[in-house]
Amino acid sequence: MPRPLLETNRLVLQRFTRKDSTTLDDAIRSSLPELNQWLPWARMDYTPSDTHAFIRESIQAWKEERAWDYSIRTQEEPRRHIGNISFWTVSKLGKIAEIGYWVRSDETKRGVCTEAVNALLAETFNSLGYHKVVLRIAVGNDASDRVAEKLGFTREGVLREELLIRGNWVDHSLWSLLDREYRSARRGATTA
Repeated sequence: MPRPLLETNRLVLQRFTRKDSTTLDDAIRSSLPELNQWLPWARMDYTPSDTHAFIRESIQAWKEERAWDYSIRTQEEPRRHIGNISFWTVSKLGKIAEIGYWVRSDETKRGVCTEAVNALLAETFNSLGYHKVVLRIAVGNDASDRVAEKLGFTREGVLREELLIRGNWVDHSLWSLLDREYRSARRGATTA
C-alpha cells in the first residue's frame, strides 16, 4: 500500500480526508471551464455534493486498496488545494499502474503536474515495485502530453474513442514508462 503522505521540495501529496471538501470544491469550481473539455466528471453543473461523493469514494478506495487519490498542495500554502493525482492498478499480474492528474487553472505552467507525477512514480516504482506505469491523455491536451514527455514516457499510440465526454467520444494517447527506463533516466539525471 502506498504511503498516505508524499513530499517534494515544493509539494505535499496527501490522501483525502473529509476536511478537504471545501478546498477541493474551490479548486474544481475555479477550473471547470478548462477541466470540462478533458474530464467526464467535470460537468459545468458540478456541485458540492459531487465533491463530498468523490471524497467518500476516495476514502473507501484506499480502504479497499483499489485506488489511491492524493490532494496536491504546496509546502508554502498547505491549506490550498491545487490539484489531484491518483493511481490505480491496471494489472496485478503485469504490475501495471495508471496515473491520472489535474491542476487548477491558476497553477498551470509551473511544473506542478510534472513534479507530482514524478513523486508518484518514485512511490510506484521504488516503494511498491510496479513494472510499468501508463497515462491515458485526451488527444489535444498538449499540457498533459508535455508532462509525459518531460518524464520520459513513450507514446505508444492512440486509443480510439476511449472516453465519452459531453456526448462526444474522445481519442486518448497511451503513454507508458517501464521501471528500468525510470531508473535509467533518474541515474542519468544524478550524474549529469
